[in-house]
This record gives sequence, C-alpha cells and structure tokens, in this order.
Amino acid sequence: MQQGSELQGRVALVTGASSGIGRASAIALAAAGAQVVVNHRAAGDSQARAAAVVEEIQRSGGQAVTAAADISREDHVDLLFKAVIAHYGRLDILINNAGIEQPAPIADMTLADWQRVIDVNLTGHFLCARAAAKQFTLNPANPARQGLATGNIIFISSVHEVIPWAFQVNYAASKGGIAMLMKSLAQELGPAKVRVNSIAPGAIRTPINQPAWDTPDSLANLLKLIPYGRIGEPEDVARAAVWLASDASDYVTGTTLFVDGGMTLYPEFRGAG
Repeated sequence: MQQGSELQGRVALVTGASSGIGRASAIALAAAGAQVVVNHRAAGDSQARAAAVVEEIQRSGGQAVTAAADISREDHVDLLFKAVIAHYGRLDILINNAGIEQPAPIADMTLADWQRVIDVNLTGHFLCARAAAKQFTLNPANPARQGLATGNIIFISSVHEVIPWAFQVNYAASKGGIAMLMKSLAQELGPAKVRVNSIAPGAIRTPINQPAWDTPDSLANLLKLIPYGRIGEPEDVARAAVWLASDASDYVTGTTLFVDGGMTLYPEFRGAG
C-alpha cells in the first residue's frame, strides 16, 4: 500500500476499529499518513482482530496502536483518551464509529435492548466527542496549520438517520440522535475551528449486516433498494472518512455525507408517483 501525505503528522482515533467500517477507516487513515489508535472492546476476540489491523498498517509502513475501551462507559472513555495522548501526545481526528444492533419488535424490545443500543450508538459517541473537543484545545499549536481546522470529529451514522426502520427502533433512534448531535456540535465548535461531520452508510458488506447479503437471494432483495446496483464495501466509507478528515474538505462542517449508492432515493417508489 502506497503511503499518502494528506494526513501526515496528525493523530486519529477510530472507535470500533477491529472490523468492518472501523477497520477499513483505520487502514485508510494510516495510508494517508495519520498515526492511528485502533479502539476495540476488551471482550471476545476484538483484541486479536484489532492487533491484526495494527499489524496490517505497520506492514504497509504506517503507525498504529491498539486501545481497549467500552465507549458507553465514561471511565473507559477517559482512559482511552489518556492512552491516545500517552502514545502520540495529541489528537487531531476522531472517527466515532463504534455501534451495535439489537433488533426486536417493539412489543418484545426490552428496556435493556433499548438502553444498550442508545448507550453505545449515541451516548458513547457523545462521550468520545466531548473528550475530543476538550483535547483539541490542549493540543500544541502547529503554525503550519494556521487558518485550518484545529480538530475534526466524524460520526459514522447510517441511512437510518432519515429512513425509518421497523423492528430496529432503538438503532434508528440512535442514528437520528447522531444527526442532531453532529449538527449542534458543528454549530458550537465552529468558532474554535473544529469541524464536525457525519458519514451515513447504506448497505455495506460488514459482519453487522451479514444476513442481508450472504446468500444470492438476500443480496438480490437488498439490491432492489440500491439504485447504483451494488452493495457498498467498507473501503467506500473509509475513502469518504479520509476526505472529511483532510484539508481538502476544510470548508465542510455540519453536514452528513450519504455513502449509500442512492438508497435514500427510495428506489422502491420508482414509477409509483
């Protein structure tokens, strides 16, 4: 992998980076020159998968380390950001990616089902964004970046911040919340030259939605919802993340970039108007 320079000298934290979109984003940011912290959960095989991401980055000449944390817990987030500063001395980019699904019909959805998704997908993103905003003010000044962003927060949202999703009301509510969290933070932090944006992926080939694409029939049904005619890959989102993190998008803040192959165009309504 050829190393780029768009993000040279900057430090990026990617939450939930042991697989899927987070993994692809960590690799792409490192390829663009950033030093990357690959966050993962402490449970299960996340640590091994995160270590594999770091190894891949290092083999390609990049710099990365792992850091375990459950972003839904304030004490874990505090320790995570301390680990970032201990490793690299600063933070320039936060990719707020970690997320989960716990689907159920509303009549069967327990409070625990609701709360866990909100805790990770919305509260966790708030906790990380708050910690990043604080850290940006503590970063040593870089005269070479005068007039450019002093910090960059990118939320990984979903097309379901605008498309309702039956049987996933907890997930859809969390992503709708991300939309207003992002915009409100962009409004608040803009005067400090901190840019805040979101990426809203559509159907992406990741483990979290594998049942939707892992058989020919399920993939065919999914493609009916995508005018562009293919399922997205994690790298499609990762390339958007690099652009939003770079100075090429310096005048972009408070916006959601939909990376969805046109899913939000509601293609099932073609010819029915």
